[in-house]
Amino acid sequence: MIKKIGIIGAGKMGEALIAGFLKSKAFTPQDICASEIVEGRRRYIADTYHIECFEDIEKVVAFSDLIIVAVKPGNVKNVLEGIGKAITPEKSLVSIAAGITLDYLIRYLPKEIPVIRVMPNLACFVREGMMAVCPSESTSHERLEAVKENLGLLGRVITLEEKYFDAVTGLVGSGPAYIYLVIEALSDAGVKLGLPKDIATTLVAQTVLGAGKMVVETGEHPARLREMVATPGGTTIEGLIELERGRLRATLIDAVVKATERAKELSKA
Repeated sequence: MIKKIGIIGAGKMGEALIAGFLKSKAFTPQDICASEIVEGRRRYIADTYHIECFEDIEKVVAFSDLIIVAVKPGNVKNVLEGIGKAITPEKSLVSIAAGITLDYLIRYLPKEIPVIRVMPNLACFVREGMMAVCPSESTSHERLEAVKENLGLLGRVITLEEKYFDAVTGLVGSGPAYIYLVIEALSDAGVKLGLPKDIATTLVAQTVLGAGKMVVETGEHPARLREMVATPGGTTIEGLIELERGRLRATLIDAVVKATERAKELSKA
C-alpha cells in the first residue's frame, strides 16, 4: 500500500498533484511532503497546503512510499543523483518530466527500484487529469497497479508503451493550454456580442466541460456528436464553416505535432 507520497519539485505540476491528492480525501497533509529549491515557493506550498516542504530531497525519500519527480527535464539528473543512495526497493519512483525516458531514469538508480514514467496534465489539480503511464521492467504488476490506483484519484489513467510518450506529451501534457486558448477566444466572442466577461467565460468553460464529458461518457465519436448539434440550415453549421475557413482543425493538429517534436528534442538532450 502507498501511505505516504513525496513530490520533488513544487512548481505548477507538483502543486497540481499535491492539491489533487488532498482534494481526494484519501491523503491528509500529514501523508504528503514535498521538496523545492526556491525558498519563497517552499513557504507558499507549506502555508497553502499545510504539508512539510523541504529543501533536502533525501528527507522526501525517507518519508515516502511513492516518490514523484516533478522537476524540469534539465534538473532530473541532479535529482536522481541526489536520491540514488537513499531510495530502496520498497519505494516506487514516478517521473513526470517531459522527454525523460525510462532508460535515462534507470541509469542513475539502483537496478531493483520500481520506476514508472507518467505524463499527466494540469487538470490533476481538480482531479480531472489525463495520465499515461509506462513501467520499467523492474516494476511488478502489483506495484504498477498500486501506483495507478493512487494516480486514479487525480483523473483517468491508461498504460501505454513508451514509444507513444512524445505524442502523449504534445497532446495530453500541452493540450490544456490549447483548450484554454479556445476558451479565451470564445469568451472574447461573447464579450464582442455584449456579454459581461465573467459571464461569457463561465458559459464557455461549462460548454467545453460538458462537451468533453459527452465524448467520454457516451463513447460516441466527436464527429457524430458534432452532427447532433449542427442541424440542417441552423446556426451551428454557419459557425463550423467559418472554423474550417480558418483552418482550426489543421492548426490544432500542427500545434500537437510541434509540441511532440519538442518532446523528442528533450529526450535527446
